[in-house]
Amino acid sequence: MEVRFDMSKKTEISPATGRLGVLTPGMGAVATTFYAGVMALQKGLTKPIGSLTQMAHIRLGKRTDNRSPLIKDLVPLASIDDIVFGGWDPIGDNAFDAAVKAGVLVEKDLLPHFEALTAIKPMPAVFEHGWVKKLTGVNNVKAAATKRELGEALRADIRRFKDENKCDRLVMVWCASTEAYHPPTAVHENLAVFEKGLDNSDPEIAPSQIYAWAALKEHVPFANGAPNLTVDTPALLELAREMRVPIVGKDFKTGQTLMKTILAPGFKARMLGPSGWFSTNILGNRDGEVLDDPESFKSKEVSKLSVLETILQKDHYPELYGDLYHKVRINYYPPRGDNKEGWDNIDIFGWMGYPMQIKIDFLCRDSILAAPIVLDLALFMDLAARAGKYGIQEWLSFYFKSPQAAKGLYPEHDLFIQQTKLKNTLRHWMGEDLITHLGNEYYEE
Repeated sequence: MEVRFDMSKKTEISPATGRLGVLTPGMGAVATTFYAGVMALQKGLTKPIGSLTQMAHIRLGKRTDNRSPLIKDLVPLASIDDIVFGGWDPIGDNAFDAAVKAGVLVEKDLLPHFEALTAIKPMPAVFEHGWVKKLTGVNNVKAAATKRELGEALRADIRRFKDENKCDRLVMVWCASTEAYHPPTAVHENLAVFEKGLDNSDPEIAPSQIYAWAALKEHVPFANGAPNLTVDTPALLELAREMRVPIVGKDFKTGQTLMKTILAPGFKARMLGPSGWFSTNILGNRDGEVLDDPESFKSKEVSKLSVLETILQKDHYPELYGDLYHKVRINYYPPRGDNKEGWDNIDIFGWMGYPMQIKIDFLCRDSILAAPIVLDLALFMDLAARAGKYGIQEWLSFYFKSPQAAKGLYPEHDLFIQQTKLKNTLRHWMGEDLITHLGNEYYEE
């Protein structure tokens, strides 16, 4: 039967008044593509392709009711016109110069925003070469005696940006490089130990964790677009609960992994058995350069490998998925720039064990796929904060390769389950019936 919720349980959501500031640690290809794209939207020069908040409809009630408003017409999202931008980067280029260097957008899509992009200058970053070894041209970094002082400097940046830009609210979306893989240590076990680690400049506290700490201390929602641990530690989860701030992550789901979360549920739905899945990527942007370091690639590899394991549930289906061989490679290839190529060879078997193959060659544009994710996360995280939600926002798993989930829960990777969770969350908040797609009511007297 359809699950129904009383309209009296509609969530109270504060109105989206005033300006929304979107702060991005990292002002490279993804961030500048996001900035320029939103500026183009504000001027009516483009369409918000790839953005659920702007283009997706959501069904309400029965199919026969014909109620399918745009998501942005159902829930009180901030207006595109009210968004302003800021960020930090260890390379001191303004947003226009950074966008030109990134090479994602062509001249005609950047020149209309020359003055606005040029005016966005990166604040000095919290940065350590030990965490991002391959990044070159670093010339815009904060200096301080301790990591606590670095965090306090970020807090001052946040307050200053909010004041100078007359923002009513802020969100922070990590758009910077992938950090080297470090498993959590004792310093991440609880908030008191973590903050003592800041005082002592504990080497296991990553720059991204200092950004997250500063954001949460300033009541700024934080979304993590990289596979770094960042807020996925007990210490920062505790801080998010204490400050009652929403968090979400990790690692934007864009090219190859997006395809896996579309295909793998289809294989499982039809009980087809992949025996091997080989994935390789070539890309030449800053992300590719950073991932050329084995320690940074390890963070990405962990994120990418977990997808199939969770979707296919090999413990439930050992005959189909127990022996799956899954290999992921990323190769830095400068001539390709931001236009990544993701190539997959999938060996599957079907009835009576007969083998088949699927080949995919996805010539995608990484930042073009990521930019609308940044927009949606900024708007949805602001919505969550105004709805009084805090801690992990699992309903936004749709956007991530390695979604955060509560302790003891496996993360949901199936794109279609994630989409249902996202839309049902919005229905629930607005006091609408949840959609189960059971449909018996159309056929029973």
